[in-house]
Amino acid sequence: MKKKTFIMSAMAATAILSATAAKTSDPVVMTVNGKDIRQSEFEYLYQKNNLQQLAPQTLDEYVDMFVVYKLKVAEAEAAGLHLTDDFRKEFDSYCAELSKPYLSDSLVRKRLIDEAYGRMATSRKVSHIMLPIGATYDESEANRQRLDSIRNAIVNEGADFGEMAVKYSSDRSALRNNGSMGYISPNRYPYPFELAAYTTPVGQISQVIDDAPFGYHIIKVEDERPNPGKVEARHILKLTQGLSPEDAAVKKAQIDSIHTLLVNGADFETIARQESEDPESAALGGRLGAFGPGEMVKEFEDTSFGLKDGEISEPFRTAYGYHIVQTLAHRGIGSLEEELQSIQTAINRDMRSSLPEKERLSQLKNSYGVKVDSTALMAIKVKMAGSNDAASGLDTAKDAGDVIATVGGKTITVAQVYESIPDNVKSGAKDAFTVFNQSLNHLIDETTVNITRERLAQENPEYRNIVNEYRDGILLFEISNRNVWERSTTDTEGLASYFAANRSKYNWDAPHYKGYVVFATSDSIADLAKDYLASNQIEKDSLVSKLGKNFGREIKLERVVTGKGENAIVDNVAFNGERPEAPGKWVAWFSYDGRVINAPEEVADVRGAVTSDYQSELEKNWVSALRKKYKVKINKGTLKKISK
Repeated sequence: MKKKTFIMSAMAATAILSATAAKTSDPVVMTVNGKDIRQSEFEYLYQKNNLQQLAPQTLDEYVDMFVVYKLKVAEAEAAGLHLTDDFRKEFDSYCAELSKPYLSDSLVRKRLIDEAYGRMATSRKVSHIMLPIGATYDESEANRQRLDSIRNAIVNEGADFGEMAVKYSSDRSALRNNGSMGYISPNRYPYPFELAAYTTPVGQISQVIDDAPFGYHIIKVEDERPNPGKVEARHILKLTQGLSPEDAAVKKAQIDSIHTLLVNGADFETIARQESEDPESAALGGRLGAFGPGEMVKEFEDTSFGLKDGEISEPFRTAYGYHIVQTLAHRGIGSLEEELQSIQTAINRDMRSSLPEKERLSQLKNSYGVKVDSTALMAIKVKMAGSNDAASGLDTAKDAGDVIATVGGKTITVAQVYESIPDNVKSGAKDAFTVFNQSLNHLIDETTVNITRERLAQENPEYRNIVNEYRDGILLFEISNRNVWERSTTDTEGLASYFAANRSKYNWDAPHYKGYVVFATSDSIADLAKDYLASNQIEKDSLVSKLGKNFGREIKLERVVTGKGENAIVDNVAFNGERPEAPGKWVAWFSYDGRVINAPEEVADVRGAVTSDYQSELEKNWVSALRKKYKVKINKGTLKKISK
């Protein structure tokens, strides 16, 4: 029996859950081992069970099955199975998946799609100055403040943006472009960068933006124009990077000669394959695919967009070398439906993919009233700073019981934050307070999520019933496996005793051959194998290894207990049947250590049937013991209302 098919859970049911389900009267339908089962849970499982049955069960029939189900769950709880690490890991993983619709703002993704499509109408010309995020909390704050000071010098003191970019930006391309990125299009840059670039008015400079892990930025928006869409183009390149002026002149002569050939009708694709020094595009006949503003260097972009469809450019130079471009097609911005897939791909690969969850989490934290004791937090910072290293700094929080934050009435202590930090993070920390502060924020988020799940289970019957179903399903599988399924296959003495007591149940209608069939790839190999077996006393559990050692893949051994008429090869070797067609390469075969028997002699002769019956016997005895062990109280009045 497979675990997944046994557990009565359905992920598809999450689609119909409602977070605003109204609270209703939910009387107790029965109590099993002191644990109340509510009407909503019972009805949910009863209706689901009947949907899965060819012939729906009556309420009375289902009640008895339900009681047995809950008795087994009670036994699993008594055995502590719900406290094991394996159970918690599986159950928590399921709850995390099930609660996702409640921990995500469904309107945010639609807003992001509409926002991304709306921005596609324009391209923005931007410049930026970047400073690194920093490895520690203090370094990070220092870099943020430094960039804010640079912005202030530009905005309020008249400093030149380009000069400041050359002097301070950690993006060293500023040395040649003064921080200019040219025209950019949406869905190509990290979301915080794009958001600032498209929301800062033209001619102004953004506030400092945190684009972790890439850096802190300030962005100057210099111009806005209609987005020309994309062009599809191909090119031929002669590289000049790192060449002397003399060698570069040779490349210029080569590109001019190629241009003359093209103007006189030579095939662009053929020439590109033969002459282009851009190996990736050369293999495609020079094709670069479609690209938009900001995706190529400025000279290449301007030339490609400036050509008409099919037109070939004059040779021109970029930082890479000399190019000839042919623009194949101009493509405007498509409809939302046409652009939707590319927009969704862009959203899924950057931080926007997590924004629906982040915004919902922010809403929840606001509703729960998250409070962080800033005074206590700064005291911890000072205390950690006085330690010799990060690891010992973190250790100062190890046993501190001070409350550092509260979430929805639940407290978080300094020691709890410490305990939440993985050992490898503690040992590898560069700055104790940075790690502590990040872990505190993570624990606040985790606590918020846990409170939400707890409240869902209390307030939303549909969610609660599915969670309980999955929880009980895991426990039911594990306890049943322990007491019935696994035991029925491993309890050799029990199986033998059951077979001995019920031997008359396992009679055959026809005699069976019990023994081995040895297959060989030729008659000569079969004869050698016969001689080997006849002249050597070999234990049965060594037959396969011994034959394999001596004959390799030329021999195959099968142990069979097969009735007359069930297998043509067995009929041939044991019951004088006609020789059948050879199965694949096994052209010869013979029987070994076999005989014909009229009835099963041991469990192995009818293992499948005996195991199945023994399982039923174990199940019956187990259920009988559970009925005696645990008290069940049924509210017949509530059941009567359900039946109506």
